[in-house]
Order: sequence, then structure tokens, then C-alpha cells
Amino acid sequence: MFSLFKKKDLSATKQEVLGKEDAQALPWVKRLAQGLKKTSSNLAQVFVGTQIDEALFEQLEEALLLSDAGVKATDYLLKELQAQVKKHGLVDPKAVKALLSESMCRLLTPLEGKMDFSRASPFVIMVAGVNGAGKTTSVGKLTRFISDSGASVLLAAADTFRAAAKEQLQSWATQSAVDIISQAQGDPAAVSFDAVSAAKARGRDVVLIDTAGRLPTQLHLMQELQKIKRVIQKAQALAPHETLLVIDGNTGQNALTQVKAFDEALDLTGLIVTKLDGTAKGGAIASIALWGLERAVSKGGALPVYFIGVGEKLEDLQAFNAQEFCDALLN
Repeated sequence: MFSLFKKKDLSATKQEVLGKEDAQALPWVKRLAQGLKKTSSNLAQVFVGTQIDEALFEQLEEALLLSDAGVKATDYLLKELQAQVKKHGLVDPKAVKALLSESMCRLLTPLEGKMDFSRASPFVIMVAGVNGAGKTTSVGKLTRFISDSGASVLLAAADTFRAAAKEQLQSWATQSAVDIISQAQGDPAAVSFDAVSAAKARGRDVVLIDTAGRLPTQLHLMQELQKIKRVIQKAQALAPHETLLVIDGNTGQNALTQVKAFDEALDLTGLIVTKLDGTAKGGAIASIALWGLERAVSKGGALPVYFIGVGEKLEDLQAFNAQEFCDALLN
């Protein structure tokens, strides 16, 4: 069975020095912590030289809002935190910080998910997102991840709107030595149909379809995405098997707005959160998680964050792990 999260074996020397798990985890955790440094620093300051009182919770509320956690998620976390403090009779602010980390981790854990792309052949993944979110770059990185797991990949350059998109995707295809289906001035839906058909004919395991970036307020473009999805289903029943949205971690509460709009139009199956480096605040993931609890009731499940990214390198896109994220944010 193919797994999107299979990792390359390390050399015996590295395993002896660092240990297999540490060699994989430490560099990534450090990069993630660096990316979330702005938020983690603001939160850490709240618990320095203080005591547990109303002022502490007010400062914490401000820090969470500044991290883009949003009003609802902030209120949710503070109420849970205050209840735990009262229940355990805590007097040490450091203990409150630890409880906040635990509460955040519980909130984010339902976002974890693994993509099993052995359940269909070819397994079709449609990727959407607004301009500048890192969509095509994420498709390129996913191509390498999937290829490294042993599955064969075919790319579809269905972003026919942006002039450089096809060339960018071609570069990623060359780096990973995979085929790409594109047309000079083709209709995005037609390119997607041809790609799925070609994958079936060539025996490819996975089809990754890169669509044009658009704002959710552009109704005609959102309708084009819906058309692409319908046409894909004509090429292969039950496809696309995954419909992913790439969101920029720097966009704050606008990220949740995007998720809601694209989910309504496309019935999303997963997310990729990019650019959690530099000035990223990271708190928006808490808003998405809280909204996901409501979504789980209406649609039968939360919306997983399959990957998060902290840079441009291939290794800077990794599977989302709630504990790692909370450790980077609150430790």
C-alpha cells in the first residue's frame, strides 16, 4: 500500500548519532518553531513575571487574537483554560501555559489526517487555491513526496489562466522525472480530462491536477472549478478522490473565509497550509479547527490539514502533526 508519508531511509551513521526518529524530526521542528517565532514569543511573554488573575487572561486573549486565532477560537480556549485552572486550583503561570498547550493540541488533533492514495487507480487529486498561496509549488512538492513513496505520478497543468504556471509545473515535473499533460491554450476542464485518461492508459498511480488560482468572490471562476470537478468525474467515476485547498498561513482570518467558500463550492477533503515562516502568525489554524468541529456535524467529518509548509525547499513541506505544532507555538 502506498503511503504519502513514507520517509526515505537514513544512513546507518546518522541513525547511530541521532537516532532514526530524531534525524527526521529535529530539523523540521526547528524550522517550524522558527516560522512561528513571532506568535510563540508574544504568547510566552504573557506568562513571564505575572500571577494568575484577570489581567493574565486579558493579556492572553490579546496575544491569541494577535496570532489570528480569531474571536471564537480565542473564547473557546480561554473558557476551557479558566475551567481547568479553577478545577486544579493552579497558582503557577507556567502551569497555565502548559494547560494552554494541551488545550490547543486537543483542538488541533482532529486536523491530523493521512492520505491513502492506494484506494483508487489512478488516484486523482485536484488542488485549488487563491493566487499567491503557493499552490503550484505545493503541487510540485507533493509530486516528489508521492514519487519517493514508490507511486508513479502524472501532472495536469490545468492552470491555463496564469502564463507562467505551465512552465513552473513543467520544472517540477522535470525535477521529479514525471509526465505532465498540458495544452497551449486549452480549457482547464479538458486538460484535466485528458490527464486522467492518459493516467489510465499509461498505468499511472496518481494524477495531480493544478488549477488556476482565484478568489472565492469570483463566481464565474469558482463555477469553472466546479466544471473541472464534474468533467474529472466523467473521466473516472468517484474522482477526484481528494480535493485540496492551499492556503497562505500569513492571511490570518481570511484563511478561514477562503476555506468556507471553497468548501461550499467544492466539498473539500483536505488542506495544505503554506508559508508558516517569517511573519506567519499561525493562529488561524485554531479557527479552522474550531470551524471543523461544526463541519464534522454537518458533513460527517473534520477537514484535515494534510501538510504544512515553512519554506521553499522540498523538505519544508511536511505532514501536519498537532503536537509538533503546539510545541513550536507554545514551548
